[in-house]
Amino acid sequence: MADASVDGAGNPSNCVDSDFTGAYVVNEKVAFTAMEHGTQDDYDLVFAHEARNSAEHAERVLGWLRQMDGESPYQISRLDHCLQTATRAENDGADDETIACALLHDIGDVLAPDNHSQVAAALLAPYVSAKNEWIVRHHGLFQGYYWFEFAGENPNCRDVLKNHEHYEACVEFCERWDQCSFDPNYNSSPLQHFEPLVRDLFAKQPPSFY
Repeated sequence: MADASVDGAGNPSNCVDSDFTGAYVVNEKVAFTAMEHGTQDDYDLVFAHEARNSAEHAERVLGWLRQMDGESPYQISRLDHCLQTATRAENDGADDETIACALLHDIGDVLAPDNHSQVAAALLAPYVSAKNEWIVRHHGLFQGYYWFEFAGENPNCRDVLKNHEHYEACVEFCERWDQCSFDPNYNSSPLQHFEPLVRDLFAKQPPSFY
């Protein structure tokens, strides 16, 4: 099997781009049909593919964000809500990682609406602090403080976590940045302003075999 080399841009040399979304054609395939039969050459090809896939991750995430720019029952789109949340975080002096988390906290809406908080947290977990991962993972529950009563639920459900070290930080995230970010008159920064933060975040080297 030919060497699965990587070019200067980090792209597998045996792959050919097919469109701007990052989809590409793999010209060579592994020899095995069960992983237990793989060879070093086989896995070198897989590793090259995975490196390319990881390098394109930020652009996929930005694409998912753009999908949120559509009709919604709110006075602004879901994308505008994310932009407003991130802008509020930035205006409050939050660090870049936290701003990126504010931008991406609802990214699960386009991937898994029924557990969007957990999906967003799983996406971010290899790249962010334990605190920011916890906040994103639980923000849906904490947001319920503002609306659960209208769905026949207990708005104080979040209090089961009251003794957690990040409880107050999640309360503050929701109160200061999330629940108030549905204002059509708020001057939010555009997505282009935040794109470098997203690219920098996903350019981090995650823990091996996370």
